[in-house]
Amino acid sequence: QVQLVESGGGLVQAGGSLRLSCAASGPTSAMGWFRQAPGKERDFVAAITWRGGVAIYADSVKGRFTISRDNAENTGYLQMNSLKPEDTAVYRCAAGSYRSRWSGDYDAWGQGTQVTVSS
Repeated sequence: QVQLVESGGGLVQAGGSLRLSCAASGPTSAMGWFRQAPGKERDFVAAITWRGGVAIYADSVKGRFTISRDNAENTGYLQMNSLKPEDTAVYRCAAGSYRSRWSGDYDAWGQGTQVTVSS
């Protein structure tokens, strides 16, 4: 099973940007990003197919976030622009056999990285 390690979280003011990275120990077919705020359910953010790079997004982040991957480095990225306080959450990357909005379709998960957006 592939191992995932995230990095890049932190504290940023509203309107700012952050880039999250997810380093995989080996190749995967798809990668997704999910987030969970305190007291709330885990939400889908974005996902991408590894070979074709085809991405899907949650409506709440469409136009602000961009998911990408570097096949050679087995690393996925989530570029987050125009951040809002409601984007504050723990962000986790996940790897699976196909791109999906459902967390249950992913086999491996990173440990999570905190993103805090101040108003």
